[in-house]
Amino acid sequence: MPNWGGGNICVACQKTVYFAEEVQCDGKRFHKGCFVCMACGKGLDSTTVAVHEEEIFCRTCYGKKYGPKGEARDQTGGDPDASARHQPQPLPLRTEIRGSEKCPRCGESVYAAEKVMGAGKAWHKACFRCAKCGKSLESTTLTEKDGEIYCKACYAKNFGPKGFGFGQGAGALVHAR
Repeated sequence: MPNWGGGNICVACQKTVYFAEEVQCDGKRFHKGCFVCMACGKGLDSTTVAVHEEEIFCRTCYGKKYGPKGEARDQTGGDPDASARHQPQPLPLRTEIRGSEKCPRCGESVYAAEKVMGAGKAWHKACFRCAKCGKSLESTTLTEKDGEIYCKACYAKNFGPKGFGFGQGAGALVHAR
């Protein structure tokens, strides 16, 4: 296929990938929409990708395909039938071109130039914020609960341990007289 614009080639679809929609992994270039697990099709980001030779996987599928197997695994509580239950489906040849993914926060289509991956979902850059305080997040600074994303501070305050001495800062253990 001719490369008219001079951009790099996506290793997944073999089409031109331009800088605004490019993801690099292990020296290879992908469209953001093509950067998916080769087994289950889940979208990947820098915190969820696992590379094996020329293939990319989510951590779950990587573990199932290349993780420990055999008698020792069965004796440590592994489920020998789990891999039989997980039947990866082949990926469609092409996903829809025009924003087939919907942002979990606003429900609108997410296009490649504005897409941020986090908690296994595609978000608009503007929507990729803590659900409680609105702080802008990065894929490495978020925590997810029930489909929502939070900064680590809000997650700890709202969902962390409760009771005396928890979540109140350095002065939490001062007793009133």
